[in-house]
Amino acid sequence: MTSVSAPVRPAPPARRRTIPGRAPTARSRFTRPTPRALRTWLAFLLLAGPNVVLLLVFVYRPLLQSFYYSTLQWNMGSPTARSVGLGNYVEWFQDPTTADVMVTTGVFTVATVGGSLVLGLGLALLLNRRLKGRGFARTVAFAPYVLSGVAVGMLWLFIFDPRYGLLSAGLRVIGLESPDWYTTSPWALVMIIVVYLWKNVGYVALIFLAGLQAVPQELKQAAALDGASSARTFRSIVLPLLAPTTFFLTVTTLLSSLQSFDIIQAMTKGGPLGSTTTLMYQIYEEGFVTGRAGYASAVATILFLLLLVVTVVQLRFVEKKVHYA
Repeated sequence: MTSVSAPVRPAPPARRRTIPGRAPTARSRFTRPTPRALRTWLAFLLLAGPNVVLLLVFVYRPLLQSFYYSTLQWNMGSPTARSVGLGNYVEWFQDPTTADVMVTTGVFTVATVGGSLVLGLGLALLLNRRLKGRGFARTVAFAPYVLSGVAVGMLWLFIFDPRYGLLSAGLRVIGLESPDWYTTSPWALVMIIVVYLWKNVGYVALIFLAGLQAVPQELKQAAALDGASSARTFRSIVLPLLAPTTFFLTVTTLLSSLQSFDIIQAMTKGGPLGSTTTLMYQIYEEGFVTGRAGYASAVATILFLLLLVVTVVQLRFVEKKVHYA
């Protein structure tokens, strides 16, 4: 007698227990966003969306157009243009005036950045003391920064006038003759540097002042109890704590100096004999004076790459030495 066994049915799959608040398993590929996630994305689009659109329209789109124009031989206002590839870049590197422009740009940048940091720190230390009328002095020191660069240049043109200027009158009092600031090659660049420093030192001093006021007083008092002098306290405690502020000002003032234009245009227009023509001013001359829009776009691209390299180097190497408290 044979026995027939009943067929074995597979066991039903075990149901997975879901714990409230735990992320869904990998099997569920598509999950419906929660109302909270939807609200977060909506807030992001409302707040960041307009800024992203403005950056795309007014920053990245002109940047890409400038790259394209730099490959063309195109005069401003001309309806036709001819593609020359990298010809504009080759012409710039082979131009005998390029070396002079780069030297002028380097001297102007080093002098203005270094001078702004040193003078701004000194002014911030002075304004950080308990002085009568300190608030008014801070306002006066910062006021030139908000003035128009063209207005500042026109004002200092009268001060530097070799015959009737205020500076020449002061030099005559002490028995010195005023140099011809407008037509002498080295003095014209010195004049531009002085005016740039006068206009921007207040901004640097204000940022340094905020950094000085953030230094804990307990550290200064502890150093004084240990017998450290004021100079030693400043060198060993205050300066290291000002490193983030110094790094920020170095980056911002360097980028601002490389793009300086308004004071040069108001005072010297790149002269005499190109002695105050920086890379930024060369872009203006080639594009709007001689009308070579394609060549000016190539110079603008070179300036953009220079700014990019300087910024990356600072963020990659210099920031490593900055200690953030």
